[in-house]
Amino acid sequence: MINTACAQKHTIRKAAKSDAIQGICGTVLVKRGNHMPGPGSPRPNTDGSPVEREVLIFSLLNMSQVEAGENGFINSVGQAKPIKTVKSGTDGKFCVNLPVGRYSVIVQEPKGLYANSFDTKNNIFPVTVEKGKSAQIKIEITHQAVF
Repeated sequence: MINTACAQKHTIRKAAKSDAIQGICGTVLVKRGNHMPGPGSPRPNTDGSPVEREVLIFSLLNMSQVEAGENGFINSVGQAKPIKTVKSGTDGKFCVNLPVGRYSVIVQEPKGLYANSFDTKNNIFPVTVEKGKSAQIKIEITHQAVF
């Protein structure tokens, strides 16, 4: 069973474009369909389509701390609780103010928690927030796409 109750305890708000001075700003995009090159194959939108989703920000999480599912889904984050939760707009954009530090960014999909980006140490979608800066990221939801 997917543990999503933790996200509901935090305030969810729509993000304004220049909402965060120090934190994380980004765009959530969904990619679907066949992205394999081939003759006569219609090419889907390779950039992805902006989508409205809850974006959960955790203190840096490692794959060893979570129960991984299939295709980028996370079945459980154990005792970890999101520091902040923000909802991307219909344009896929979001911003969240955060203190300096390292964070993991996870998206709430209808099927559960999703992250498909990791560093060489298996940290889940790691993002570093520096003093006075906004880290710019792009979240690509690709579990319905073939590459």
